[in-house]
Amino acid sequence: MSGAVSVRLPEDVAKRLDELARSLDRPRTYIVTKALREYLEEYEDYLIALHRLNDKDDRLVSERELVKPGR
Repeated sequence: MSGAVSVRLPEDVAKRLDELARSLDRPRTYIVTKALREYLEEYEDYLIALHRLNDKDDRLVSERELVKPGR
């Protein structure tokens, strides 16, 4: 299932997107979808890390424990 999203881009961004799409011989939708997926994954990882950093009950693991043989 897919959904439609309408976005207004600054002229310079739209131009760069069009140039990249032409150079890759791919549609703009492909590039935008790929970029959004990567951004969302990175941001979700950031939010998890931030939550764990602020969780006082989350046990910290030392570098020594992390690289312990047999893990």
